[in-house]
Amino acid sequence: MKIAPNAGEDEFEINVIPLIDVMLVLLMFLVLTTTFHNTTRVKITLPEASATAASTDGQELVVMIDRDARFYVGPNEVLNPSLETLKEALAQAAGNNRGQRVVLRADGRTPHQAVVTAMDALAQLGFANLQIATVPAEAGN
Repeated sequence: MKIAPNAGEDEFEINVIPLIDVMLVLLMFLVLTTTFHNTTRVKITLPEASATAASTDGQELVVMIDRDARFYVGPNEVLNPSLETLKEALAQAAGNNRGQRVVLRADGRTPHQAVVTAMDALAQLGFANLQIATVPAEAGN
């Protein structure tokens, strides 16, 4: 009787299917519990309004003005607060798409002239779809 030389030894095998199952469950957990926020480094306090907010689909150009009248086009700060510099930054950010929605987010304590300057720059460039961001007014006011 001939006995194979490896008959008494088990063959070493790593089963990765349970590992894959665990990783897929973890991936699903992370995807389902993750929240996506449109956060920014610029902290502004929006003015209050009683009207309801319009829905946004994320295809807009955001212009922010902080309380010190500094302009931000998207995530980038406009270093020179002049009208021409603001127009250049807006033209660069929007490209040739002048029909896109522009959301103007100005702090409630921003000087009125800064908001007018931003609106003037947008009008001179041909943007017609302008929205001014506000927050809902409290019920007690």
